[in-house]
Amino acid sequence: MPSEKKSILCPNCRKLISSDEPSCPYCGLSRPGLHNMFGTIRKIFVFNPILTIIYVNIAFYIVSLVLNPQGIFSGGGFFSFLSPSGQSLLLLGATGTYPVFEIGRYWSLISASFLHGGILHLGFNMMALYQLGPFVLHAFGFHRFFIIYILTGAAGFAVSLLFGVQFTIGASASICGLIGSIVYFGKSRGGEFGQAIYKQALGWIVFILIFGFIVPGINNWAHGGGVLAGAGLALLLGYNERKMETARQKLLAYTCILTTAGILIWSLASSLFFVLSRL
Repeated sequence: MPSEKKSILCPNCRKLISSDEPSCPYCGLSRPGLHNMFGTIRKIFVFNPILTIIYVNIAFYIVSLVLNPQGIFSGGGFFSFLSPSGQSLLLLGATGTYPVFEIGRYWSLISASFLHGGILHLGFNMMALYQLGPFVLHAFGFHRFFIIYILTGAAGFAVSLLFGVQFTIGASASICGLIGSIVYFGKSRGGEFGQAIYKQALGWIVFILIFGFIVPGINNWAHGGGVLAGAGLALLLGYNERKMETARQKLLAYTCILTTAGILIWSLASSLFFVLSRL
């Protein structure tokens, strides 16, 4: 008996087609069955990408305080209020020349983006993500958003390694990556709207530079690396008005998501094991 063909709705034009079509006969979308599979995975695992990232950051901040609460009431000043200890941050995946080159934690280039040194550090970064994230999500799409956010954070920290930053954490490298992608979007799109977006994004970069030189302890190398990586990835990936998300981009996005999830789960489990083994 001939095998039955499964029908699906094309993820792009919503026309009824066969799942094994090499391309949609109506809109030309390549490998629509694969696109549809990725869409199903997306619905299962991620509901709101911006809030999901924010919740993960908050959860890891709370865990960093619980693992070693000695820093909560430290007198390190305004920006050190409710700060986790350096030991907690190292256990959970802080990065820098010491974690990477001395103890071989290369995976910390990803995990460090989800750790913060204080309630204000966390608050500033999450407010920035909440403001910038929806624009990048709308302009580039769900999958390209995750590629940009995760890879630019790792790229920013990698740049700071080259310049000898010993210990660093925070979501700001990834947030700067979002800003870099917005800079490219505005410049590439052009027109009145594009120019307005471009100028606004440049204003954010100027503010970050000034803030980074005024406030001690800011990882300016990671910020700069994040901006450049964001603009470069935006150039390579494209954005919704010019180019539809491809199956390869979706595969890369889910690889980034699952790799990040695996690293965070590993860092959490290994940290809890280390602390409990010392009791």
